[in-house]
Amino acid sequence: MAEDWEAGGFGLYVHWPFCAAKCPYCDFNSHVSQSVDHDAWCAALVAEVERVGALTKGRVLRSVFFGGGTPSLMAPATTGAILDAVARTWPIANDMEVTLEANPTSVEARKFAAFKTAGINRVSMGIQALNDPDLRSLGRLHTAAEGLAAFEVARSVFDRVSFDLMYGRQDQSLIQWESELHQALERDLDHVSLYQLTIEPGTAFGDRYSRGKMRGLPDDDLSADMYTLTQDICAAHNMPRYEVSNHAKDGAESRHNLIYWRYGDYAGIGPGAHGRLTLDGTRVATEQWRMPAAWLSGDSRETTETLSSNDQAVEFLLMGLRLAEGVDLNRYAALAGQPLDKRRLNELAEMNLITHQEGQLSVTNQGFSLLNAILRVLLDP
Repeated sequence: MAEDWEAGGFGLYVHWPFCAAKCPYCDFNSHVSQSVDHDAWCAALVAEVERVGALTKGRVLRSVFFGGGTPSLMAPATTGAILDAVARTWPIANDMEVTLEANPTSVEARKFAAFKTAGINRVSMGIQALNDPDLRSLGRLHTAAEGLAAFEVARSVFDRVSFDLMYGRQDQSLIQWESELHQALERDLDHVSLYQLTIEPGTAFGDRYSRGKMRGLPDDDLSADMYTLTQDICAAHNMPRYEVSNHAKDGAESRHNLIYWRYGDYAGIGPGAHGRLTLDGTRVATEQWRMPAAWLSGDSRETTETLSSNDQAVEFLLMGLRLAEGVDLNRYAALAGQPLDKRRLNELAEMNLITHQEGQLSVTNQGFSLLNAILRVLLDP
């Protein structure tokens, strides 16, 4: 009998915690270090692959994702050693996706051919903006011209290249965002991640916001208009939304992220990496130690927490309703031990916020802008 995670597949996330500079909006576990012992980090990450592999023998690995931080600052030999260990550890899907997050600078672009030789077959570039003043305000180290040039280098090396853009930036108008988005999509992308700038506690932007110094942020109406415009323009470029913030041509979706959103199992290694693993029939949440020095020197590097059936059902819904395809209602009921409330489903459907047909629950175009409210209605006791 198949276990629940098999509906989503199995992947590996590798976290590289180092950056050349800390962006003021970033709340990821990233650190600026003057020097990195690449040999020591390589050995430790390979050891973690082997440890997790012993717990998950025989599983077919569908994807590997190098995130961060800035993993394009890794030595390509390190990614190669990790991927060699992966190949020794698990059976590998014939079409396994191996993604590297990269900063779009000329220095890192020069390493792309070596990363491809090491086994990377997809690059995700953090371009974020296409004008220099906004890039400077976001703390980015590249110019718009350098970012686009690095993208072209990546596309000449890899068959699959995605990039990220932020909207809702300070003093950004709807017309400016429309022009920028057209400029991006005219480069014949097959995947793009489009995020609204969010102000997170504990970041430099969060500190400025708390002191009333983050001026020019969009109000709710402008944010909603930007989101709607984004959907319209992407659809016109044959890049429909397949997840709240991600758009792709058919077949170019991020296979690794689909494992998360379809609530599969994934191992997370490296400082601060999270994972979800089903071991001996029990699903556990894993979190690796956050601080790089402690992680590197530690004998045991992670904490685990057993997830109850209700925990799993809630996570399944939170992740799956982000997808345009939605979730299997029978799978939810199997996890939760009971189905979702039909009255609530019907009320939301009458408001054209969801559809639930043939056992599949999905959010409508109108509902995506109210996703958090929909989830509260469905999950409130």
